[in-house]
Amino acid sequence: MNIGFIGLGVMGRPMAEHLIAAGHSLVLHRVKDASQHLVDKGGKPLDSARAVAEASDIIILMLPDTPDVEAVLFGADGVAAGLGAGKLVIDMSSISPVATKDFARRIEALGCDYLDAPVSGGEVGARNAALTIMVGGRQEVFDKALPLLQLMGKNITLVGGNGDGQTAKVANQIIVGLNIEAVAEALLFAKKAGADPAKVREALMGGFAASRVLEVHGERMIKRTFDPGFRIRLHRKDLSLAVDAAKALDIALPNAVATQQLMNAAIARGDGDKDHSALIRTLEALAGDDS
Repeated sequence: MNIGFIGLGVMGRPMAEHLIAAGHSLVLHRVKDASQHLVDKGGKPLDSARAVAEASDIIILMLPDTPDVEAVLFGADGVAAGLGAGKLVIDMSSISPVATKDFARRIEALGCDYLDAPVSGGEVGARNAALTIMVGGRQEVFDKALPLLQLMGKNITLVGGNGDGQTAKVANQIIVGLNIEAVAEALLFAKKAGADPAKVREALMGGFAASRVLEVHGERMIKRTFDPGFRIRLHRKDLSLAVDAAKALDIALPNAVATQQLMNAAIARGDGDKDHSALIRTLEALAGDDS
């Protein structure tokens, strides 16, 4: 299958590599030094998003934020300019559900199909083709895309119509963000109370407090291994989507707001490009333990 892939960052690179390894023909945009190996494996670099769309049956996006997706889709020499009837756009970025619904309408008006399919699982999940993929779109379009999605993920769910995949991802990021903050508070508390945080984590992993975040990110907090992973800056973006949506829906998400503010502080301290487990550093600074 002829596939276009735009957005070759920490997550996008291994995702694209899985597609190449499965024998698909990939054209690529925004190839940099870190993604040159995809060209060596058979990917073909092209100069514009429009050229990618012209050369592809399915175009996959994996971009940082809503404005990036809009620019790649509808900007000068964007994807929309190169689409023909019957093509499929799959946006695997994590962006605004409201904007996603608008993007889908505009792409479908060109006679094409659209899926929003944001992912969870971080760099490890991307490298292991074990991502959780939350999809919004029509059933028949999902069925068409499923064999490709299965090359990149394991838990793949059609949540509902366009925008519902992004809504599920925002919900995911609320849970993950608040869990990271809770684990960071607990380990900081243990340290300040004079206990060994590593031993406390070990004990908690056997009880009801056990979680994937405590297992993976708790270990990172203890070992001080804060290379991303998933950057605080990007998680703050996702919580901002939650906070903005809550305002539009007239609902309160008090703990999502508090965690967003801690992430703002972490970014202000220079930790924005560290893994989101590094949020513990901001709590430590507030406790006078800026280690």
